[in-house]
Amino acid sequence: MNPLDGLVVVSLEQAVAAPFATRQLADLGARVIKIERPGVGDFARGYDETVHGLASHFVWLNRSKESVALDLKSEHGRSAVAALVSRADVFVQNLAPGAAERLGLGAEALRAANPRLIHVSISGYGGDGPYTDKKAYDLLVQCEAGLVSITGTPDEPSKVGISIADIASGMYAYSGILSALIQRGRTGEGVEIEISMLEALAEWMGYPLNYAMYGGTPPPRTGARHAAIAPYGPFRCGDGEQVFLGLQNEREWATFCERILDEPTLASDPRFARNSSRVEHSAQLRAEIERAFCDSTAEEVAARLETAGIANALLRDMAGLVNHPQLQARGRWLEYESPVGTLRGLIPPATFVGAEPVMGRIPEVGEHTDAVLAEFGALPPAQCTATTAGRGRSA
Repeated sequence: MNPLDGLVVVSLEQAVAAPFATRQLADLGARVIKIERPGVGDFARGYDETVHGLASHFVWLNRSKESVALDLKSEHGRSAVAALVSRADVFVQNLAPGAAERLGLGAEALRAANPRLIHVSISGYGGDGPYTDKKAYDLLVQCEAGLVSITGTPDEPSKVGISIADIASGMYAYSGILSALIQRGRTGEGVEIEISMLEALAEWMGYPLNYAMYGGTPPPRTGARHAAIAPYGPFRCGDGEQVFLGLQNEREWATFCERILDEPTLASDPRFARNSSRVEHSAQLRAEIERAFCDSTAEEVAARLETAGIANALLRDMAGLVNHPQLQARGRWLEYESPVGTLRGLIPPATFVGAEPVMGRIPEVGEHTDAVLAEFGALPPAQCTATTAGRGRSA
C-alpha cells in the first residue's frame, strides 16, 4: 500500500513546474489525471526526441499518469474538466494568470462545487502585482531572482544547468498539497494554494540575500568555489583532474593540514588561521593545496581525504551518474513502461520502507480520455448514447 492510494488529482499542466509536483504525488500512489490539448498534448512532449523518440523532460515528469485530451475552448471540454474536478481531491494548474478563471476553473468556482477540493495554482510571478502577466521561463526567473548574478565565474554569469525555478515551485506545490491534506483531515475543508516561481526561488536565495543585505555587497561569483568558505571547491591534481573538497570548521582544517598537506604549521599561519582569513588569501591557499596534490591522481587524493574524514567528491558527468556505485549498490534504478518500450528511471528519493514505489507507464496523448470521461460521466451526449447503446447490445 502506498501513502496516497485513493487520492484523485486532476492537473491542467504543462512544461515542468506542475508536472513535477504531480509526479511526486503519483510516485506515492495518487491517481493523477493529466489534462492535455488534443493532438499535440503538453508542449513539453516536443522539447526533444532523445529518449527513443520521446522528450527527456516529458519522460522525467509524466510517468504513472493518465492522459485525457480535451479542447478547453469547447463547452464540453470545460464541463468535462469541471466534472472530473467535482470528484477530485486536488486540482493543479499552471496556465497563465487568469486563464483558469476565464475557463470557469478558478478556485472560487471549483471549490463551490467541491468544498473539500485543494486548488493549486502555479505561476511565474503570482496572481497580482506589476509582473503578473510577464512571461516566466526558467532562465528569466533565475535572472529576476538574482540567481544568475551570483552564479558563474568572475568574468561571466551563468544560469543553473537545470530548471531550478520550475523545480522549486513544483516542490512547494507538492509540500503545500501534503500540508493541505493534513489540514483537511482536521477541518474537512479544502483550500486554495498559490505558488509563484519567483517567490519559490527567492526563498532558496536566503544565504546570498542575507549576505548582501547585511554585508553590503553580494557574494562574488566564484565558479565551483565558495564565496564565504575556504578551502571549498575544486583543486587540480597531478593527473590533470580535479578533486572537490569542503572544510566546515577549524578542527577539520587542522586535520587537513596535518594529514593531507603534511604541513601542520599552516593551521596556525595568520593567512589561514580562520575561515575568513583563508577566504581573503584564497589564491595562496589554493597554491599550497595544489602543490601537495601535484604528485597524486584525483582518485588517490580522494582516497586520502576519505581516510582522513575530509568531505570530498570527484567530478562526474552524466555517464558517471548513471553508473554511480552508490545508486547501483542501493538498487535505486527500476524499469517502467512507455509508448516506446521499457525505460529505466530512478526510484523517488523519499523511500517508504515496506512500500513499493509507483513506476507506472508514460501515457500517449489522450490515451485514457474515453475511459476516464465515461467513469466520471463526462462523455459528450452523442458518445454517451453510443456507449449506452453498445453496452445494451453486448448484454
